[in-house]
Amino acid sequence: MNEWLEQHRMTVLVGLGVMLVAAVGLFAIRWRQPAEITLQPPPATLTPAPIRVYVSGAVNHPDVYSLPAGTINRDAISAAGGALPEADLNRVNLAQPLSDGQQIYVPRVGEVIAVEPSAGAAAPVLTGPVNINTATQAQLEALPHIGPAIAGRIIQYREEHGPFARIEDIQNVPGIGPATFDDIKDLITVD
Repeated sequence: MNEWLEQHRMTVLVGLGVMLVAAVGLFAIRWRQPAEITLQPPPATLTPAPIRVYVSGAVNHPDVYSLPAGTINRDAISAAGGALPEADLNRVNLAQPLSDGQQIYVPRVGEVIAVEPSAGAAAPVLTGPVNINTATQAQLEALPHIGPAIAGRIIQYREEHGPFARIEDIQNVPGIGPATFDDIKDLITVD
């Protein structure tokens, strides 16, 4: 046996080493603490709160509507049952995004809208065609597509050139072309 042991000494030593490593590995596996697993909830996806808008004017069902965030004027008008046949949708920016508490007013064709009052000032109430020879800045701004700059140009033009002889002459004012004139021609006069 000694002779056999001498011949296979290296094999026996390697075998003992392997058994020792296996025993240590088994002991470590058996006695190790289980790893704690912490489950994280998935990231929360926030859904924006709905917005409330008041849709009025030339629509089928004027009312306050609760709509999803990101809604545009067109969606709000649809929620109100759509526009009436006499609605002037060219005076409403259908692509404008809405915010909570906003009002969308859909005017009728030919309707003159009173100007919103500025701080402490009373708004002029327009009940008929606007006389472009005597109208104030605010009255001119009540016309579709006429903002403060163009209203100022109308007043400046009539001061420099005298009163308008015909309503068509308003097209001589820079910024008022055929398309704008077509939208305001039924709302203005030179009486």
